[in-house]
Amino acid sequence: MNTASHDTVRALEWRDEGLYLLDQRLLPGQEQYVCCTDAAAVAQAITDMVVRGAPAIGVAAGYGAALAGAAAWRTHGAGWQAGMAEDMDTLRRSRPTAVNLAWALARMETCASRLPEDEDPASALLAEAHAIHAEDVAANQRMGRSGAGLIQPGSGVLTHCNTGSLATGGLGTALGVIRTAWADGRIERVFADETRPWLQGARLTAWELAADGIPVELLADGAAAALMRTGQVHWAIVGADRIAANGDVANKIGTYAVALAARQHGVRFMVVAPTSTIDPETATGEQIPIETRDAREVLYAGGQRVAPKAEGVGAWNPVFDVTPAELVDVIVTERGVVHQPDADGMARLLEGAG
Repeated sequence: MNTASHDTVRALEWRDEGLYLLDQRLLPGQEQYVCCTDAAAVAQAITDMVVRGAPAIGVAAGYGAALAGAAAWRTHGAGWQAGMAEDMDTLRRSRPTAVNLAWALARMETCASRLPEDEDPASALLAEAHAIHAEDVAANQRMGRSGAGLIQPGSGVLTHCNTGSLATGGLGTALGVIRTAWADGRIERVFADETRPWLQGARLTAWELAADGIPVELLADGAAAALMRTGQVHWAIVGADRIAANGDVANKIGTYAVALAARQHGVRFMVVAPTSTIDPETATGEQIPIETRDAREVLYAGGQRVAPKAEGVGAWNPVFDVTPAELVDVIVTERGVVHQPDADGMARLLEGAG
């Protein structure tokens, strides 16, 4: 199996002057990078969705923390550990739902706490951020192989939102499984929901797959159930922004509807995410904070208002929804696979026995 020809896209990279992020708001029309040279710029890029996808947000936050530490040394000298606290809080507030963000920042804070206060921390913090990035790349490869092994040759798959290289540091989570299974000859057709209101499926997933030579058929989000009824889909494969201790999954809005339709039509439902996405402190999906964004994202499309400008016309715009664990057939992580996930299965996985 050679996935190299199906893994050519990268969303973020570190260069000498700072963190470069492929501006995903402009895709597919423009390929333009944003250079972030301080933590505030990284936090703003995360908030504004220049970079998105839970693993990629975590990687970006790691680099943001490294920039925070370097700036604190320049400003405060030996007081740099306390001096970086404000930047770390800014990074922490940038997106509330994706647990990878908090995980990466906690790891960077642990690294910082072990460094001497009278020495420049820049190189050590940057090395830790690089390690987070490299580990994500390696985890993507392991998840891709594990998930692909579950897919029977000749399958059709449906994915929702974007879970590829644009959402991670490497091959991708759900899209990494799809890329690997495609290279193995296990998948015959790939379908992608357009994913309103940001159209990550149409703008990003289709762009990634086209860049790697993998054919994809787009469909309106509301068409997924009808497509499943035709028998052309054997697996629905999605990522996750947070997984609760009992296996409930928070992911892009519309995922819950896909899971319900999949169960109705005998389509298996796979969630692919690194263990950094699992939040053992959150017992169930009901406790996961769900980000709500500006109503204009629903009321407008392409800069043009699509809803009437009339009193009483508003919009509810949650970014994520929660899929109960009982609708999930398998969760694939870099540590292993959990079938029919529940609290016991998730605990065993995190303990290394899963």
